[in-house]
Amino acid sequence: MTRLRALLRDAWTLIRPYWFSEDRWAGRGLLAAVIALALFTVFINVLLSQWYNSFYNAIQDKDFPAFWNLLIRFSWLALLYIIAAVYQIYLNQMLQIRWRRWLTERYLGAWLADGAYYRMQLTAGETDNPDQRIADDLRLFVAGALSLSIGGLRAFVTLVSFLGILWGLSGAATIPLGTTHITIPGYMVWAALLYAIAGTWLTNRIGRPLVRLNFNQQRYEADFRFNLVRFRENAEGVALYRGEADEMRNFRERFSWVVRNWWDIMRRQKRLTWFTAGYGQAAVIFPFLVAAPRYFRGEIPLGALMQTSQAFGQVQDSLSFIVNSYTDLAEWRAVVLRLLGFEHTLARVRAEAAQEGVLREAGTEAGLALDRVHLQLPGGRPLLDDVNLAIRPGDTTLISGPSGAGKSTLFRAIAGIWPFGRGLIRLPRGARVLFLPQKPYLPIGTLREVTSYPAPLEGIDDSALREALAVVGLGALTGRLDESAHWALALSPGEQQRIAFARALVQKPEWLFLDEATSALDEDTEARLYALLRDRLPGATIVSVGHRSTLRAFHARRVLVTPNGAGPATVAEEMSPA
Repeated sequence: MTRLRALLRDAWTLIRPYWFSEDRWAGRGLLAAVIALALFTVFINVLLSQWYNSFYNAIQDKDFPAFWNLLIRFSWLALLYIIAAVYQIYLNQMLQIRWRRWLTERYLGAWLADGAYYRMQLTAGETDNPDQRIADDLRLFVAGALSLSIGGLRAFVTLVSFLGILWGLSGAATIPLGTTHITIPGYMVWAALLYAIAGTWLTNRIGRPLVRLNFNQQRYEADFRFNLVRFRENAEGVALYRGEADEMRNFRERFSWVVRNWWDIMRRQKRLTWFTAGYGQAAVIFPFLVAAPRYFRGEIPLGALMQTSQAFGQVQDSLSFIVNSYTDLAEWRAVVLRLLGFEHTLARVRAEAAQEGVLREAGTEAGLALDRVHLQLPGGRPLLDDVNLAIRPGDTTLISGPSGAGKSTLFRAIAGIWPFGRGLIRLPRGARVLFLPQKPYLPIGTLREVTSYPAPLEGIDDSALREALAVVGLGALTGRLDESAHWALALSPGEQQRIAFARALVQKPEWLFLDEATSALDEDTEARLYALLRDRLPGATIVSVGHRSTLRAFHARRVLVTPNGAGPATVAEEMSPA
């Protein structure tokens, strides 16, 4: 019971937001309809219980007219039951998709807001596969919440409805004790209660490890799937390295975790099924064994015996709800734990972001200023120390230094995605800013969407997109704007970097930051692209990060990042020829 209360408390944390959201009235209406239909089926079962009594009495009395009329009555009851069952499932599925859609929007919004997805990748390694938690765990959570809650409500109403019937049918049992005896009224009710309590206790003892096993199974499955996707997206690199054997070893190792945990689940479920299957089969014969003495003494007719058996089955089944649903409860508990872990990590990341040492704010002037900025690695080791830098509108600045000195980290801090450090970064107020990383992100979609990303397509002419592609050296792609593909696999690294420059030409930012944005290009192409920026974006401020000596010719200023052994690097400015 303690674990069940903890499960309900944790689940309510996840359930409550939807039922008080902007979609609450539609959700509540659908839930009320589903509950009403579930209760209607319970009512039909009560009527069928009475029908059992009359039907078997008619058989015992060889009353053919009553037998025929009862068959017609059963047809109507069965038809009403079928209609209620069909629409209960239909409306339940409608509620599932509405609830899942709302939760997906909520979780995606929280995951993407303020760069939380990036911070989680850096600091929250224990929250594995957030994509799987949003795509699969939310689906399982909604389906399980509705199935278990409505099933539990139906079990409770069934119990209340049939307790009175069973109490009235079972009569009293007299147990002799030496010279005296004990009379137990409604003894069938007490027999059903003891039977269900014993079954529930034993089921919990046998099946408790399934919660942990199902939690691990979902994680191992997601890890295996993630490695397959990662392999597919890096197919060229694996092929060039001839790394197929190593990848196969990795796949086998990941899948071996899936298999080992699955075997553990199989063994545990086998033990549980041995018990629950036997428990269910014994429940068929148990009421006959308990009620048969009264029948053979002539105290009840055959119809009453059959109705007693049917009512006992309904009561026992209701009391055994946890037994019958234990596997589903274990799986759902694992889903709840994974989603709670995801929410707690998101909350922690947001709290850390609110307290981060590197502050970013819109400055009172049009320029960019870094004031006493100190940057660290995730483990806390200092990386850059006391960075003071001012960049005026229209400047062209190169940030250079050896690999690993912290140039790209400074680039990320200016972009606002590096949370480790302290200091103040004043951003140009109201300026259009664009950051071009070394490896551009190319979404799966049409070439038109890829070239305009992240700007919306509205207001961008195809002619501007074609011209931008042509001038950066991708003229062969100008006729493929409507073609949808996985462009990150279709284009070479150099072509992907040209796409990034085409984006800059189309979006015309006032401030353009480039992090090794020409590393996959030859020097002639690099010079041509920087000349395009100077020609097409004459008033733009350009800040480049790189270590190529050829970049110095395209910038009027140079900021040098100098490592200091095991200590943090320092940043100093020097003039460079234009």
